[in-house]
Amino acid sequence: MSLPAPVERTPLHTRRITFRGYHRHDGLWDIEAELTDAKAYPFTSPGLGTLPPETLIHNMAIRATLDETLTIREIAATMNGKPQTECALATHPMQQLVGCTMGPGWRATLEKHLGGIKGCTHLRELMFNMATAAFQTIPTHHELLRRQAGEPVGEVDRPPYHLGKCMSWDFNGPLVQKHFPQFHGWQPLNRMK
Repeated sequence: MSLPAPVERTPLHTRRITFRGYHRHDGLWDIEAELTDAKAYPFTSPGLGTLPPETLIHNMAIRATLDETLTIREIAATMNGKPQTECALATHPMQQLVGCTMGPGWRATLEKHLGGIKGCTHLRELMFNMATAAFQTIPTHHELLRRQAGEPVGEVDRPPYHLGKCMSWDFNGPLVQKHFPQFHGWQPLNRMK
Protein backbone atom coordinates (compact mmCIF):
# COMPACT_ATOMS: atom_id res chain seq x y z
CA MET A 1 0.00 0.00 0.00
CA SER A 2 1.37 3.39 -0.99
CA LEU A 3 0.60 6.83 0.34
CA PRO A 4 -1.47 9.07 -1.91
CA ALA A 5 0.61 11.06 -4.40
CA PRO A 6 1.90 14.23 -2.70
CA VAL A 7 1.70 17.76 -4.03
CA GLU A 8 4.92 19.14 -5.48
CA ARG A 9 7.43 19.52 -2.66
CA THR A 10 11.12 19.94 -1.78
CA PRO A 11 13.00 17.33 0.31
CA LEU A 12 14.48 18.83 3.48
CA HIS A 13 15.29 16.21 6.12
CA THR A 14 15.78 12.44 6.31
CA ARG A 15 15.84 10.44 9.52
CA ARG A 16 16.61 6.74 9.31
CA ILE A 17 16.15 4.37 12.22
CA THR A 18 17.06 0.70 12.03
CA PHE A 19 16.74 -2.06 14.62
CA ARG A 20 18.38 -5.49 14.33
CA GLY A 21 18.07 -8.53 16.59
CA TYR A 22 20.66 -11.29 16.99
CA HIS A 23 20.93 -14.53 18.97
CA ARG A 24 24.45 -14.82 20.31
CA HIS A 25 26.34 -18.11 20.53
CA ASP A 26 26.61 -17.67 24.32
CA GLY A 27 22.80 -17.79 24.63
CA LEU A 28 22.29 -14.05 25.10
CA TRP A 29 20.65 -11.67 22.63
CA ASP A 30 21.93 -8.48 21.00
CA ILE A 31 19.48 -5.82 19.93
CA GLU A 32 21.07 -3.03 17.93
CA ALA A 33 19.61 0.34 17.02
CA GLU A 34 20.94 3.02 14.70
CA LEU A 35 19.70 6.55 14.02
CA THR A 36 20.88 8.97 11.35
CA ASP A 37 19.70 12.48 10.44
CA ALA A 38 20.68 14.44 7.33
CA LYS A 39 19.52 17.66 5.71
CA ALA A 40 19.02 18.04 1.94
CA TYR A 41 20.57 21.52 2.04
CA PRO A 42 23.70 23.07 3.59
CA PHE A 43 23.06 23.07 7.33
CA THR A 44 24.68 25.37 9.86
CA SER A 45 25.21 24.07 13.38
CA PRO A 46 26.87 26.09 16.16
CA GLY A 47 29.04 23.08 16.97
CA LEU A 48 29.90 21.93 13.44
CA GLY A 49 29.80 25.01 11.24
CA THR A 50 28.18 24.75 7.82
CA LEU A 51 27.77 21.18 6.59
CA PRO A 52 27.20 20.10 2.99
CA PRO A 53 23.84 18.54 2.09
CA GLU A 54 23.38 14.89 3.16
CA THR A 55 26.06 15.12 5.87
CA LEU A 56 25.00 13.00 8.84
CA ILE A 57 24.21 15.44 11.61
CA HIS A 58 23.28 12.54 13.89
CA ASN A 59 24.83 9.09 13.51
CA MET A 60 24.18 7.14 16.70
CA ALA A 61 24.13 3.46 17.55
CA ILE A 62 23.28 1.33 20.59
CA ARG A 63 23.77 -2.35 21.31
CA ALA A 64 21.90 -3.83 24.26
CA THR A 65 22.72 -7.39 25.26
CA LEU A 66 19.72 -9.08 26.86
CA ASP A 67 18.99 -12.35 28.60
CA GLU A 68 15.84 -14.47 28.19
CA THR A 69 13.87 -12.20 30.53
CA LEU A 70 14.69 -9.10 28.40
CA THR A 71 16.97 -7.83 31.16
CA ILE A 72 19.90 -5.74 29.93
CA ARG A 73 23.22 -7.41 30.75
CA GLU A 74 25.49 -5.09 28.74
CA ILE A 75 25.03 -1.89 26.80
CA ALA A 76 27.22 0.04 24.38
CA ALA A 77 26.42 3.37 22.73
CA THR A 78 28.31 5.47 20.23
CA MET A 79 27.89 8.77 18.45
CA ASN A 80 29.91 8.90 15.24
CA GLY A 81 27.92 11.93 14.16
CA LYS A 82 26.66 14.58 16.59
CA PRO A 83 25.84 18.28 16.32
CA GLN A 84 27.83 19.23 19.45
CA THR A 85 30.96 17.66 20.95
CA GLU A 86 29.21 17.60 24.36
CA CYS A 87 26.60 15.19 22.96
CA ALA A 88 29.08 12.31 23.31
CA LEU A 89 28.86 12.66 27.11
CA ALA A 90 25.35 11.18 26.92
CA THR A 91 26.67 7.72 26.04
CA HIS A 92 28.04 7.15 29.56
CA PRO A 93 24.71 7.37 31.47
CA MET A 94 23.41 4.52 29.28
CA GLN A 95 25.25 2.15 31.64
CA GLN A 96 22.58 2.86 34.27
CA LEU A 97 20.23 0.66 32.22
CA VAL A 98 22.29 -2.47 32.90
CA GLY A 99 20.07 -4.66 35.10
CA CYS A 100 16.83 -3.02 33.90
CA THR A 101 14.20 -5.09 32.11
CA MET A 102 12.45 -4.13 28.88
CA GLY A 103 8.83 -4.69 29.79
CA PRO A 104 5.98 -2.99 31.63
CA GLY A 105 7.15 0.38 32.95
CA TRP A 106 9.96 0.64 30.39
CA ARG A 107 9.18 4.27 29.52
CA ALA A 108 9.28 5.22 33.23
CA THR A 109 12.60 3.37 33.62
CA LEU A 110 14.10 5.35 30.77
CA GLU A 111 12.79 8.61 32.16
CA LYS A 112 14.20 7.81 35.61
CA HIS A 113 17.70 7.00 34.35
CA LEU A 114 18.02 9.10 31.19
CA GLY A 115 15.24 11.70 31.30
CA GLY A 116 15.80 15.37 30.63
CA ILE A 117 19.39 16.49 31.04
CA LYS A 118 20.46 13.07 32.38
CA GLY A 119 20.75 11.71 28.83
CA CYS A 120 20.17 12.24 25.13
CA THR A 121 16.71 12.59 23.58
CA HIS A 122 17.69 10.51 20.55
CA LEU A 123 19.32 7.68 22.50
CA ARG A 124 16.26 7.62 24.78
CA GLU A 125 13.97 7.37 21.72
CA LEU A 126 16.02 4.47 20.37
CA MET A 127 15.98 2.66 23.72
CA PHE A 128 12.21 3.02 24.06
CA ASN A 129 11.57 1.43 20.69
CA MET A 130 14.33 -1.12 21.18
CA ALA A 131 11.98 -2.94 23.56
CA THR A 132 9.62 -3.66 20.66
CA ALA A 133 12.54 -4.93 18.57
CA ALA A 134 13.58 -7.18 21.47
CA PHE A 135 10.05 -8.55 21.74
CA GLN A 136 9.98 -9.13 17.97
CA THR A 137 13.32 -10.96 18.23
CA ILE A 138 13.33 -13.13 21.36
CA PRO A 139 9.82 -14.50 22.00
CA THR A 140 9.08 -14.90 18.29
CA HIS A 141 12.33 -16.85 17.82
CA HIS A 142 11.29 -19.19 20.64
CA GLU A 143 7.89 -19.58 18.99
CA LEU A 144 9.60 -20.50 15.70
CA LEU A 145 11.73 -23.13 17.44
CA ARG A 146 8.63 -24.62 19.13
CA ARG A 147 6.81 -24.79 15.78
CA GLN A 148 9.82 -26.44 14.13
CA ALA A 149 9.92 -29.01 16.94
CA GLY A 150 6.18 -29.70 16.57
CA GLU A 151 5.48 -28.38 20.07
CA PRO A 152 2.43 -26.32 21.00
CA VAL A 153 2.88 -22.57 20.55
CA GLY A 154 1.79 -20.14 23.23
CA GLU A 155 0.34 -20.60 26.66
CA VAL A 156 -3.13 -22.01 27.17
CA ASP A 157 -3.90 -20.25 30.47
CA ARG A 158 -2.89 -16.66 29.65
CA PRO A 159 -3.00 -14.57 26.47
CA PRO A 160 0.10 -13.68 24.47
CA TYR A 161 1.55 -10.32 25.48
CA HIS A 162 0.50 -8.52 22.28
CA LEU A 163 -3.22 -9.17 22.76
CA GLY A 164 -5.10 -6.13 24.01
CA LYS A 165 -2.24 -3.78 23.11
CA CYS A 166 -3.62 -2.39 19.85
CA MET A 167 -6.84 -2.01 17.89
CA SER A 168 -6.21 -5.07 15.69
CA TRP A 169 -5.58 -7.36 18.66
CA ASP A 170 -8.56 -6.19 20.77
CA PHE A 171 -9.72 -9.05 23.03
CA ASN A 172 -13.22 -8.49 21.65
CA GLY A 173 -12.13 -8.23 18.01
CA PRO A 174 -12.26 -10.63 15.09
CA LEU A 175 -8.51 -11.42 15.01
CA VAL A 176 -8.50 -12.66 18.59
CA GLN A 177 -11.73 -14.57 17.95
CA LYS A 178 -10.15 -16.25 14.92
CA HIS A 179 -6.59 -16.92 16.14
CA PHE A 180 -6.98 -17.06 19.94
CA PRO A 181 -10.63 -18.02 20.54
CA GLN A 182 -9.86 -19.11 24.11
CA PHE A 183 -9.08 -15.47 24.93
CA HIS A 184 -11.89 -13.80 23.00
CA GLY A 185 -13.69 -11.49 25.45
CA TRP A 186 -10.83 -11.80 27.98
CA GLN A 187 -10.99 -9.23 30.79
CA PRO A 188 -7.49 -8.48 32.12
CA LEU A 189 -7.42 -7.09 35.65
CA ASN A 190 -6.26 -3.64 34.52
CA ARG A 191 -9.23 -3.40 32.12
CA MET A 192 -11.79 -4.14 34.81
CA LYS A 193 -11.27 -0.75 36.53
